[in-house]
Amino acid sequence: MKSGEMARLTQFVENEVIQAFATYATIVVLKMMLMSVTTSYFRLTRKAFDNPEDTASFGKGENAKKFLRTHPDVDRVRRCHLNDLENIVPFFGIGLLYALSGPELSSALLHFRIFTACRILHTFAYLIPLPQPSRGLSWAIGYVVTFSMAYNVMKSVLYL
Repeated sequence: MKSGEMARLTQFVENEVIQAFATYATIVVLKMMLMSVTTSYFRLTRKAFDNPEDTASFGKGENAKKFLRTHPDVDRVRRCHLNDLENIVPFFGIGLLYALSGPELSSALLHFRIFTACRILHTFAYLIPLPQPSRGLSWAIGYVVTFSMAYNVMKSVLYL
């Protein structure tokens, strides 16, 4: 790598908006990954499995088959995890484009912090569960934040 290329890369990494995005994207991706562990925990504690091989430690034959079942708590965690996938993946892509589009740091931080807080609140609202409209509002506000970033990207770099 040439020294000029290295200098550009260093400027990119030292950009405060990119650093902010990396921080909040990491938080929500780790939160989403934690949902896999939470699903496993609920499966084990509720003894509710989808696959026959997962029931092997509980016996064989008919005894193991009774653990091939659904459980409302496991289903709730899985729906929360699916909702994370439907919202965090777009945030990651659009948020990166937004960070690269050169927004003001204060605006970027506002977007990233609101989205992150909404996803964390959404998880608590889903798993506890908290009464509606807490879950719906936390989802909707996070979704609006992602659309706001997308709008700002389109506004600043649109080439049609």
